[in-house]
Amino acid sequence: MTVGSAETRLPVASADWSNEASRAPALRAAIIVAAGSAATLIGAYIFQYVLKIPPCPLCLEQRIPHYIAAPLALIVAAAAAKGTPRPLVALGLAALVLALLTTAGIGLYHSGVEWKWWPGPADCTGEITNFGAAGTSLLKQMQTAVVVRCDEVLFRFAGLSLAGYNALISSALALVAGWGLVRTIKRPQ
Repeated sequence: MTVGSAETRLPVASADWSNEASRAPALRAAIIVAAGSAATLIGAYIFQYVLKIPPCPLCLEQRIPHYIAAPLALIVAAAAAKGTPRPLVALGLAALVLALLTTAGIGLYHSGVEWKWWPGPADCTGEITNFGAAGTSLLKQMQTAVVVRCDEVLFRFAGLSLAGYNALISSALALVAGWGLVRTIKRPQ
């Protein structure tokens, strides 16, 4: 249904989910999230393999939700484009919001560990103590092992570490997915 003269017809909110304009917010949000999560992972790999900044255990944990979000966002985008029932598209967008808020939360926690606001996990911030009667092979392994600590920042730009940037980027992507979710739910039936 349209309003106005033939020259200035304005579309009115469609009651039909099969209308492409109805699916557009979900499609746009999913594409932005897919691109953002993929770019975040590519950036992490560039820092790791090109710039030789090794990730700590918390850095690696922050990647896991992006491994889920990037392909899931592509699936949601394809589903929205094909006119998949709105509840399924909304469920996919809700899962994206959850995944992105998870990685943002890990990034925020990691940033707090780096700023020494709270202690980090023992496997990457604790002391190495009491190895007992370790043999030479264990001693040699310990001397050659590279331990990347979660509470030491190897790269900062404009006062933020990579964990801080992940928290910001992931929060922004969660907002985009949330916008798509709200717009998908609020569309007239």
